[in-house]
Amino acid sequence: MSETPAPTQILAPAETAAHLTTSHGKLLPLVVGAVGVVFGDIGTSPLYAIKECFNGEHGLALNPRNIFGVLSLMFWAVTMVVSLKYVTFILRADNKGEGGTLSLMTLGLQKLSNARNRYIAILVGMVGAALFFGDGVITPAMTLMSAVDGMSVYNPKFSSYIVPISVAIAFALFFVQSYGTAKVGAFFGPIMSIWFVTLAVLGVINIVQAPQILTAFSPHHAISFVIFNPGHAFMVLGAVFLVMTGGEALYADIGHFGVKPIRFGWFGFVMPAILINYLGQGALLLTHGDDQIVRSNPFFHMVPETMLLPLVIMATIAAVVASQAVITGVFSVTRQAIQLGLLPRMEIVHTNEKSMGQIYVPAVNWILMLFVVGLILSFQSSSAIAAAYGVAVSLTMVLELGLLFVVARKVWNWGPLGIGMLVIFMLVDLAFFSSNALKIPQGGWFPLVMAGGLVAIMSTWRRGRKLIAEAIQNQGMPLDVFMMATEGVPRVDGTAIFLTRTPEGIPHTLLHNLKHNKVLHKRVVMLSLVVEDVARVPDEDRVEVTDFGQGFYRVVARFGFVEDTEVPHVLSLCNAHGLEFEMMDTTFFLGRETLLPSKKPGMAMWREHLFSWMWKNATRAMDFLRLPPNRVVELGTQVEI
Repeated sequence: MSETPAPTQILAPAETAAHLTTSHGKLLPLVVGAVGVVFGDIGTSPLYAIKECFNGEHGLALNPRNIFGVLSLMFWAVTMVVSLKYVTFILRADNKGEGGTLSLMTLGLQKLSNARNRYIAILVGMVGAALFFGDGVITPAMTLMSAVDGMSVYNPKFSSYIVPISVAIAFALFFVQSYGTAKVGAFFGPIMSIWFVTLAVLGVINIVQAPQILTAFSPHHAISFVIFNPGHAFMVLGAVFLVMTGGEALYADIGHFGVKPIRFGWFGFVMPAILINYLGQGALLLTHGDDQIVRSNPFFHMVPETMLLPLVIMATIAAVVASQAVITGVFSVTRQAIQLGLLPRMEIVHTNEKSMGQIYVPAVNWILMLFVVGLILSFQSSSAIAAAYGVAVSLTMVLELGLLFVVARKVWNWGPLGIGMLVIFMLVDLAFFSSNALKIPQGGWFPLVMAGGLVAIMSTWRRGRKLIAEAIQNQGMPLDVFMMATEGVPRVDGTAIFLTRTPEGIPHTLLHNLKHNKVLHKRVVMLSLVVEDVARVPDEDRVEVTDFGQGFYRVVARFGFVEDTEVPHVLSLCNAHGLEFEMMDTTFFLGRETLLPSKKPGMAMWREHLFSWMWKNATRAMDFLRLPPNRVVELGTQVEI
């Protein structure tokens, strides 16, 4: 966690992910990798953003005033929301190398003591994370279909092949995820670098034909457009917002590459390329624009017909990369949710030994694939998916900014000037969300329904774990009473480690072992693994050992919410505290609870059954904690919830 700035300071010092920079080498390779993974989503927005502004139910008339007004809105939207809000400010909320809605939530929780305020912050974090999962479904479907749509521009006979080709590419994309972010980024980085150069070159070629389009940078075009066309301007904001989709992924993906490479990549390469391309598309519409070009997508009319097929192929490859940004972000958010007790344990595969931030979550990968393929088959076209696109992202941006208010006020000690600036950002975000809300009947309901289901899952898991902890704690016994009651119990050689959720009292597994085996080991260690509201805990602060005498010890190990709770590593750190372990002489005792849904007060019956199903199918604690299988004993017990 970064140090708190003085009250007069507007900006909080950022925690740059230095550990990532040193583990991957110099800055340039990191920037190239970030270009390949992080900027893919926002970098493919030129494929559909302009088209959707002048097409569809709320499409604008094709005239110079509207063209200049839309381009000016796009430029200032990218500048204010992506460049200023996200890249400049929100990336400063770097929770020891991690970003995303849940990371921002935990930063705020560190300074919130009121139970009601903490509950609201956790709820906002859960909703934001759930919406990000929805974005992880819509983005691949939207970008893939938008790119493959170019085939129908090349030859209308290919229209019937757009859906099956998009599905095939989606399958391939999710199958390569197991190779890891580093390898995928190394492969995609150079490809996306070529893509952004292509965007800029195409933009320049078309700008030369209508250089007056450069005046679209002036805000007066956006202001006059809004003043003289308030109704149309409000409705088109939902399409203008498409230029920013992927901005939220910049924050979610800082755990993979770090803050500095993302900032260098954005300001030095990505932002200029996409803005130049938007201007080029505007110039094309000024000089050659007609309804047919808009309906078939102006992006693919920026090149001569002989170059159209190579552009379609390149756009399709770029669309595959675009999907990578949110997929890697979803993996990061999943691990955070698991460690914070919002989702069941799942298998997490580290794809890079040098970086803890680069992970692969198989279960989430295949669930995303099924949803993406289902969305493509259901909506059948990029324009139909565009109706669902933007609702989840715009609401995510509103929620993240709400959490940033807490961090700025409580952690960074921002004054009125800084808070006032956030209020301006909030007004902008609310305007975009309100416009996107018009899409809810046409398909915007999909990410909201999906997010609602995920919030139900997360809240049920969180509540269920709390009920189990309370039920088990009621079965416990104070340590001093237990030690007195077991003075005459036979002791056998070796060390027994009993894992417990709470660092107080006697673990129920210890009581069950004594009840059934009638003996105690010479060394009894009660081990609690506690996940803190910080991204990482340094090893020197991780372990706390208490010796109660008579061979009884309590070990409390603390972890950040992005760290793996590896028990062998914890035991190795105990050596410095005078507690050494010989693995072949150590037995781990785990509880294996069988849940019995009941009519007791706690949760609705459907939630109890949902929680029981999730509990039963969660990854085994032995595997999740990296325990040696031949040294583990599981003791079963029944718990009513």
